Amino acid sequence: MRVSEVHAAESVAYLNRALVRLQDIWEEIGIPEEQRLQRTNEVHKHIKGLLDLMIAEEEELKRRLLKSIEACIKELKSLCSELQLPPFEEEGCTMLQMEKNSRTRLELMQEHKKQRMEELKGLISKDTELCGILCTTPFCIDQNSIPSLQQLKTYHAYLDDLTKEKERRHEEFVSLKKDIIVCMDDLEQHPETSFETDVMCEDEEAFCLSDENIAALKLLLSQLQDRKTENERRCSAFRTKIQELWERLHIPQEEREALSEHMVTSKKRNIEALQAEVERLEVLKIQSMRSVIESIRAEIALYWEKCFYSQDEYTKLIITMEKYYIDHQELFEGVTKWRENWTLYLELDKKANDPGRFNNRGGNLLKEEKQRTDLQKSLPKLEKTLKTQIDAWEQEHDKEFLVNGQKFLEYVQQQWEHHHTEKEKEKLERQLKKTKQTQEDMLYGTAKRTPSKRRIAGTPTPGKVRRFNGTSTLSTPTSFLNSGLGGTMCQSSIQKPPLSASKGLGLRTPGHGKTPRLLDRNKENVSHLRNTPSGALRSQDTQDHTFTFNSFAGSYSDFAVMWFYINFVQTTKTNP
Repeated sequence: MRVSEVHAAESVAYLNRALVRLQDIWEEIGIPEEQRLQRTNEVHKHIKGLLDLMIAEEEELKRRLLKSIEACIKELKSLCSELQLPPFEEEGCTMLQMEKNSRTRLELMQEHKKQRMEELKGLISKDTELCGILCTTPFCIDQNSIPSLQQLKTYHAYLDDLTKEKERRHEEFVSLKKDIIVCMDDLEQHPETSFETDVMCEDEEAFCLSDENIAALKLLLSQLQDRKTENERRCSAFRTKIQELWERLHIPQEEREALSEHMVTSKKRNIEALQAEVERLEVLKIQSMRSVIESIRAEIALYWEKCFYSQDEYTKLIITMEKYYIDHQELFEGVTKWRENWTLYLELDKKANDPGRFNNRGGNLLKEEKQRTDLQKSLPKLEKTLKTQIDAWEQEHDKEFLVNGQKFLEYVQQQWEHHHTEKEKEKLERQLKKTKQTQEDMLYGTAKRTPSKRRIAGTPTPGKVRRFNGTSTLSTPTSFLNSGLGGTMCQSSIQKPPLSASKGLGLRTPGHGKTPRLLDRNKENVSHLRNTPSGALRSQDTQDHTFTFNSFAGSYSDFAVMWFYINFVQTTKTNP
């Protein structure tokens, strides 16, 4: 028997003894039966109420336990499903134990869920960082659901591979960057594009290590290495040429040692120095061409003697060269013609960009422009013809046709590319200059840069003039007509001195004093103030015909009448 059952039996026995004792007390007191019944009912009611209250409380406890068990089991099923774990099952235990076990298991599962979500959050954060650096697509996983252990394991493995890839690309980037810096230093080149600036100046950790950027780095390094190789090739060619010219021209050792610094490295300044030395030596070679040719002839003769060439072999070699030239005379003449036309085209194109060409009064401007246009059309045709001839020659002889050691067609292409590059460079310089001038004008205001084209009334023409009776002067018809079409005729109020006397005076140029527009604007007011009608002559002695026409004509008919009158007077005085 359980202890609780023994306690219950003792409680019942105690209750029975208590009721018997109450009956004895009531008997001793002498309480009537009716009151005894009433008191017994009160005891019964009190005991029954107390027991009912206790039973209700225990029933409520049972209900709460069942409700808690149901809620825990329901949430456990959901968590097991989300965590992909086997369902929770509890058998052979009391209700209270089941509630405790399910509640404990639920707390454990919730903590497990929290850990998985925090782990997933950390993995996503790391994945986002790596994707930003490598420019890759994030790992495909639902961020709102609870990941399984297998998913977390796969995610960890993916991020480990991604981290290794990042380290590999970073090492490759550092290596490429180092090589690029070395190449740019050798080429004495600064970053030109935004990408090159990012590579050279940006923090290594901030650079995007995408496949495209790594490929672009490799391409950039390849281009720089090609330029470096080309520079080394050019330097080598220049050095070989310089050594040859030094020997030909017998350059002293002191001058050679001055260039020793540039005979080792192949940087940009070395190329420029070597090229300048080659040009200097070529000039010296041209200046001392006679001695150079004699030296070469002596050297050829020396080697002919060393090789035991006979006179017949000399003659045979000359005949071979002559026959070779005659067989391909058309081709050689075409190349010569192209070089002459190209040189002429460059000269004409240079003249076309010279502003001073407009000062040419001999009509050569139109001729030069026509000649330049013809050359611009004929050069491509000649190049096409030469290409056909050169292709046929190369197929016939099974070797390349070289001009001065270089393929002629490549030389032509390089010349055109260099010409277009120079044109673009000049265009860019003009645009930059114009932009700078515009900015200065906006900041400081626009300054008048050209003199006024219309002459001021009263200013003598510095060109050819006519004199009547040694005092009157007349503007040239062109300047007179240009000024006369601007407004009404108005004679100067100051008599002009003779041409000989005016030489000692300071003449006012058209760029000084009031502008013609201001004079046109005020001439009506001036005529009203002086009480002189517009177009009237102010000279007091009109019979001497001493008046000037350095002013304006009211209309072309007025101008024609005056011009006819002046010619008539001049003819009369010349032939009395």
